Amino acid sequence: MRGTLAGPPTRGGCDVDLSPVFNFFRRRNDRGPGGAGGAGRPGGAGRSGGTVTPQALDHLRAWAAARTGVEGFVEPETLVNEMSVVFVDGQGEWTRRPIGGPRGIDDVASATGVPLYFAEETGYPQRMRDRMERDRIVRRRLEQMERRERLRDLREDGGTGAGD
Repeated sequence: MRGTLAGPPTRGGCDVDLSPVFNFFRRRNDRGPGGAGGAGRPGGAGRSGGTVTPQALDHLRAWAAARTGVEGFVEPETLVNEMSVVFVDGQGEWTRRPIGGPRGIDDVASATGVPLYFAEETGYPQRMRDRMERDRIVRRRLEQMERRERLRDLREDGGTGAGD
């Protein structure tokens, strides 16, 4: 019987069915009458076949064609996000799209011709991390400039905040 403790009782001497506890986190692929088969999961999990959407595939194909040195990194499914792929170009620019499940890996690889790696095993390339850090610094500097401009405008208005 699935989900029951097998063998002699241990520590407490009870035979408990644990399947409801563990099935709580399991992805449901059953599509009965009106069944969504995973609907309600983030990112629209539960697509037929558990594979990448045509829109995501079109985006990845176009993104890779417009850039050089593109590599793909497959991200595992978590409780919050479904399985996805991150494409990184030679300059560190990147894009992420959900691929629906393991079948999506083959779909992305064959449709784009981009080499794919498992992010858990290889990590993300240094150029991507460097690009993210540069973008963060630029974003922070722009925010500081905007704050300074607002402060200067307030001082010029006499501190009233009225811009008229």
